[in-house]
Amino acid sequence: MEVTGIISAIIVGLVIGALARLLIPGRQAIPIWLTIVIGIIAALIGTAIAAGLGVATTRGIDWIELIIQIVLAVVGVMGASYAYSHKKVS
Repeated sequence: MEVTGIISAIIVGLVIGALARLLIPGRQAIPIWLTIVIGIIAALIGTAIAAGLGVATTRGIDWIELIIQIVLAVVGVMGASYAYSHKKVS
């Protein structure tokens, strides 16, 4: 992955994190910064998975890569929200 790919993944990750939060029904019990971090991580991992599957570079918009990234972000936000809502306070 090149530097431009990492920068692109960060920018796309910001959008994907926010989109994932909107796709999950109800209120999420996590801070917005964590949503953004999850989106960035999902974008980077999604890009790596798409590259491994051979669908990362296409002419036009990489729809399959975007779908992978969004699914990963939704799963990540749901997991983080569950963890935040069930953490024990000492």
